[in-house]
Amino acid sequence: MDILAKLSEELSIPQSKVEAAVALLDDGNTVPFIARYRKEVTGSLDDGQLRDLEERLHYLRSFETRKNEIYNAIDTQGKMTPEIAAALEDAKTLTELEDIYRPYKQKRRTRASVAREKGLEDLALTLLMQEECTADEINEKASGFINEELGVENIEQALDGACDIIAEDVSDNAEYRRELRALTHDYARIITEKLELKDADDKKRREGETYAMYFDYNEKISDMPPHRILAINRAEKEGFIRVSLDMPSDIALNYLVPQVVTNPSSPAASYVSRAVVDSYDRLIAPSIEREIRSDRFDEAAEGAIKVFAENLRGLLMQAPVKGMTVLGYDPGYRTGCKLAVVDKTGLVLDTAVIYPTKPQERIEESKRIVKNLIRKHKIDVVAIGNGTASRESEQFIASLIREIPENVKYVIVSEAGASVYSASKEGAEEFPDFDVTQRSAVSIARRLQDPLAELIKIDPKAIGVGQYQHDMKPARLDEALDGVVEDCVNAVGVDLNTASRQLLSHVAGLNATSAKNIVKYRDENGEFESRADVKKVPRVGDKAYEQCAGFLRVRESEEILDNTGVHPESYGVARALLKKFDYKGEDVKANKLRGLMTSCERYGITKLCDELGVGEPTLRDIITELEKPGRDVRDSLTPPELRTDVLDIEDLKPDMLLTGTVRNVIDFGAFVDIGVHQDGLVHISQISEKYIKHPSEALSVGDVVKVRVLSVDLDRKRIALTMKI
Repeated sequence: MDILAKLSEELSIPQSKVEAAVALLDDGNTVPFIARYRKEVTGSLDDGQLRDLEERLHYLRSFETRKNEIYNAIDTQGKMTPEIAAALEDAKTLTELEDIYRPYKQKRRTRASVAREKGLEDLALTLLMQEECTADEINEKASGFINEELGVENIEQALDGACDIIAEDVSDNAEYRRELRALTHDYARIITEKLELKDADDKKRREGETYAMYFDYNEKISDMPPHRILAINRAEKEGFIRVSLDMPSDIALNYLVPQVVTNPSSPAASYVSRAVVDSYDRLIAPSIEREIRSDRFDEAAEGAIKVFAENLRGLLMQAPVKGMTVLGYDPGYRTGCKLAVVDKTGLVLDTAVIYPTKPQERIEESKRIVKNLIRKHKIDVVAIGNGTASRESEQFIASLIREIPENVKYVIVSEAGASVYSASKEGAEEFPDFDVTQRSAVSIARRLQDPLAELIKIDPKAIGVGQYQHDMKPARLDEALDGVVEDCVNAVGVDLNTASRQLLSHVAGLNATSAKNIVKYRDENGEFESRADVKKVPRVGDKAYEQCAGFLRVRESEEILDNTGVHPESYGVARALLKKFDYKGEDVKANKLRGLMTSCERYGITKLCDELGVGEPTLRDIITELEKPGRDVRDSLTPPELRTDVLDIEDLKPDMLLTGTVRNVIDFGAFVDIGVHQDGLVHISQISEKYIKHPSEALSVGDVVKVRVLSVDLDRKRIALTMKI
């Protein structure tokens, strides 16, 4: 296989770009670095295209490795033929490769292998020939294989053993399996059956009701959307249902029997036919059922991983709320509500505990404490976690805001994963004197100020913006989510003098060890004065510096370009560009280059590229960075809705227009927070006037959207919304 040509065809990318990208990846370059600083080489492939290319490259190389292993294994047995070699070369999937290898793979002891040990293989071949003869002649041939020492005591045992060999040979035929797999995919139905929960507690029974629609379910497996595949697998795994694949055997056998029974008039045909039916029922059907269910699950899981990854990207890239002092509020009942005041830079200024909720309900005392904190620290916004007691806490804060003259607002913040961070080693190291809930209050405040910097401390799987993520293959899920985190961190850039160890570890070219060394060096030697100083840190060599430098920011550096996305390798070009249009470094710092792109285009971009010896994509990126030094790509996004009053689900009426924030995007729609502590569902059919295949085509986590209420089910706490306003 020509892997590069295959990648070009599959990804619809010119082969020259594929070759360039693969060469860069093989040379140890990271995806963010290639996407940002090697645009001329790859034709401006973005990080998404490069991730897809890298993933598929890995698969195809693994495929080729396995193909060669199988070829060598068959060849070593002396059984390689031009036909087998051609079949291996034509195989498109790993399953097809394994089908070809199946007859030559060392098997555990089977009925067929036992029959072969008894010397019955020649009898099986005789039956398969299906010659014109009489039944007596078949019995006579079979009698020649009777051997009491080998355990063949009569004609029936000889014929049964021969049929076992035929059955296994039919099962091992790659062509038969390929066709039967296709038929099963097209015609088989998933059948589910509710299981009785013996000795189950009430909690377990309530969990089971989540899967009520699948208790007695029936659907063609080819028609099942990914989320139903995942739901059924989860219900089966948790012991609520039994699942089987129902394939009409007549469809399968109408194909298979004529392939093997070539002379129906021969008395041998009845034995061969019996062997074929046995082969299908005992060997082929159960195997194909496992394969198809596994394949459908893998497809659904891959789709779910992609949705999870896109949701995570939306969550991490939410617009930060900058320049505000935030009161982080972690709601609770018996142990009280924990508060943490965080200044505009994320520094913790104060902490407190209040008891406005049950059982104590010390409301007036709690109000007094919060009012004092607001006045003392000039708090701008209260970030309330959306967990236990959040509803009562929101009502408490909304009531308090109405009583004070200060212009304070509040926002509900998802606290998914906050408890994971609070109880982690990292949380304990950052705030050794805080208890778990106090750390959680700090995390809630900071994730409003800078979602990326705070959420980066949490395992992405704990953030909760996926579906059935606990059923995914951990390694594959981690790979996909880590790629998203890396892309987001590098798209935003990292302040070398303030970034946490966790944030630095996701910068292109760095890892956990080099990030830890950077923080240690910073603690021991003070702030970095320039980007180049990072090369003094142990484990940050020339290659690592090349990869990471453009994504690091040093605001205090005398070199203004150190606070931009201009890579050090292009500093000479940037300086020459500034000189050409009579600008100085101070002009960049003073933000006086807003019209630079216009000036360059008027002069002629192509002409400039020739004079400066640089490609057009890189030049345009340099100009953009010089026009907006220190820019944050998230600033152009819509910030979260800040509120002053509370809304109840009982207040909702059909046709009410509201503004909400997308909290999760799934296969069949999106859940939108409209401020009533119960996210509403916008079904995929209600997202857009035009047809979309998946909600992610129109929505991302963190999007602020206008919605209209379709219906409210108070008993089931379900809200149906539409974006077709």
